[in-house]
Amino acid sequence: QMPADHCFTSTPSHNFSDRSLSIHSCSITRTMKFTSAIALLACAVSTSAFAPVAPQRQSTALNSVLTKQTGRAALDPAVVAKYAALPFPKDKILAEYVWVDADGNTRSKTRTLPAEKGSSVDKLPKWNFDGSSTGQAPGDDSEVSLRPCRIFRDPFRPRDDGVDNILVMCDTWTPAGEPLPSNARAVAEKAFEGKDDEEIWFGMEQEFTLFNLDERTPLGWPEGGMPSRPQGPYYCSVGPENSFGREITDSMYKACLYAGITISGTNGEVMPGQQEYQVGPCVGLDAGDQLMMSRYILQRVCEDYQVYCTLHPKPIVDGDWNGAGMHTNVSTKSMREEGGLEVIKKAIYKLGAKHAEHIAIYGEGNELRLTGKHETASIDQFSYGVANRGASVRIGRDTLAEGKGYFEDRRPSSNADPYAVTGKIMSTIMGPDAPEIAPLDKSEA
Repeated sequence: QMPADHCFTSTPSHNFSDRSLSIHSCSITRTMKFTSAIALLACAVSTSAFAPVAPQRQSTALNSVLTKQTGRAALDPAVVAKYAALPFPKDKILAEYVWVDADGNTRSKTRTLPAEKGSSVDKLPKWNFDGSSTGQAPGDDSEVSLRPCRIFRDPFRPRDDGVDNILVMCDTWTPAGEPLPSNARAVAEKAFEGKDDEEIWFGMEQEFTLFNLDERTPLGWPEGGMPSRPQGPYYCSVGPENSFGREITDSMYKACLYAGITISGTNGEVMPGQQEYQVGPCVGLDAGDQLMMSRYILQRVCEDYQVYCTLHPKPIVDGDWNGAGMHTNVSTKSMREEGGLEVIKKAIYKLGAKHAEHIAIYGEGNELRLTGKHETASIDQFSYGVANRGASVRIGRDTLAEGKGYFEDRRPSSNADPYAVTGKIMSTIMGPDAPEIAPLDKSEA
């Protein structure tokens, strides 16, 4: 959100010679009055950038003078609504094929399919795309195959005729049938294969940071500066001085529910402009599908609001500000049964023995976040503790009291691949026993 006086400081200046002023004073006065009116209107729009958009806003000259920093799209919602109101043919659906590119971002494209094909992944055709444009194939052999894996309802193209347009989570393969190096889902699929009886649950806490479109100013921050108050009042906060971007998170929340994603909650985070949502509990490989599709939906919602969203684990490195993670809660069937606490501890010892391997796939830039400060453990040393957010892995007090439950791996960064994270955790905790590790004393956190 821009400062309230931004529209005044950015109003175009007018340089007129004395001669021009004397000759054209009347016309200039009229021009400056009109410019001032436009500036005042722009200011009013800027300060309400995250208020609900009126569904039938009329096209005005103001649309053409709004800068991208206001957080408003140049497109007139009334024009968009005119085409959105056109009915879909009842025997056709739009299928949005979504995949993960070489950088871990989601991409998508749309195709028309017979409506009956949207009822099952098995009925959906494979597709392909130009991998040379996504960093996933060379130009002289650029075709990459998309394999449909999971169907969700499309919240961006709703229908009222009893038929759903769909989002399709896909993974990526070569024409010869080999998974691409960026296809972490295929690796995770092998880790979960044959282990259905473990009934492993994942609950993933996705943190993200919202910026103005300048990509430098988080929502709620002054342009070119920092908030006047330190972090503290912003976590789970209310009020215009504390909470920034709630409408975006709420919109994403409802869109995920509509899509069929097991989104279980949201909250404002410690740094102003930072938000979190939780997906789960989900079973096995489905956790990656749901979390990755939720990221796609988040970016689409931010596209509508014209707000930049980053999953970087430390978007603000100067000052005393928290980073962003993807804390991953884990529970197998044996962990939820009597005696489960001992199973949890053994799993934690295994994670500690392979700490370096996990850190290697737990996200880009994680070294900026895992410093031992701001509710993190050091990236160089594994630790665990009860109710200790300064540990690598945390056991909740409820789990300790009941003697069963789950543990939380706090190391994954906000941009970590959920397939890589869940698959690696599964592979490690199903592996051989590891030496016991002493818990981290609370006073050392």
